[in-house]
Amino acid sequence: MTQIFQNAIQLVFSFDKEVIEIALLSIRVSLTAAFVSSLVAIPVAMVIAMNDFPGKSAILLFINSFLSIPAVAIGLILYLMFTRQGLFGFLRLLYTPGAMIVAQAILVFPIITSLTIAAIDGIRKSLIDTAVTLGANSWQLTWTIFKEARYPMMASFIMGFSRIIGETGMTMMVGGNIKGSTRVMTTAIALQTMRGEFELGIALAIILLVVSLILNLFLQFLQGVGVRR
Repeated sequence: MTQIFQNAIQLVFSFDKEVIEIALLSIRVSLTAAFVSSLVAIPVAMVIAMNDFPGKSAILLFINSFLSIPAVAIGLILYLMFTRQGLFGFLRLLYTPGAMIVAQAILVFPIITSLTIAAIDGIRKSLIDTAVTLGANSWQLTWTIFKEARYPMMASFIMGFSRIIGETGMTMMVGGNIKGSTRVMTTAIALQTMRGEFELGIALAIILLVVSLILNLFLQFLQGVGVRR
């Protein structure tokens, strides 16, 4: 077992080509998914948080209910939709990085939306009276709240990214775990473990843990900045 760990560490520090390719693909897919989801989730969250309208509570309940949806259920639905006989089969996305991005973006959407709404709600209550008193119009108020909530928004992005970069089942279902194409860290770790070939799996697990640690430290930094402000 000691030799296995030594070989795994050597793979990491020797910048093994396969290890680096898998790690970079995993980070690229999850970053893209989180970014694409944020482009929709943040504006939606701002509209919901900054306006009072009939049915708002129902919408919030609907969004929050999706926080606990099993990722594998999303994977199954998208698999059926992306197959050749499926609704979007003509796009030929199944077993491509694009399918993985779509699946992860859907999974992370309610997370970023819910956290952003909570952040804006807290800021809006303290700023709206002051901004209106100073004569701010609706666009100026929106921009002020956006600036004040930028650190919590960044934190929600990081938390969402942390959630999807560690996803296995859903990613494997729509991506197929194809070597050199859709094999990411989590799916590669699962495959190598089932094969009994632990060196590559441990090397990728080390990288995944380091990425998670860096994200956690950065998240703590953002939360500290937000509190100081």
